[in-house]
Amino acid sequence: MPLYSFHCKKCNKESEVLAGFDETPGCPRCGSTRMERLPSRPAAPLTYKSYVRKMRAQAAKEGDLSNFSRAERTKFKA
Repeated sequence: MPLYSFHCKKCNKESEVLAGFDETPGCPRCGSTRMERLPSRPAAPLTYKSYVRKMRAQAAKEGDLSNFSRAERTKFKA
């Protein structure tokens, strides 16, 4: 089941709830069934190459060079 965001019209709080697409769950805070599903933001497209490049740069920045080859490690050690 996907995770959806809902707004409770009774207690005026937002919650993320596991629910089916056609299901309207009760509020986890007050128990009301007056829940309104909020629109979700789409995820930005991410290519695999850009993800790998980003994660490798983050690892190098943090000093973790275990996912780099021996030749690449020498570039970062100065």
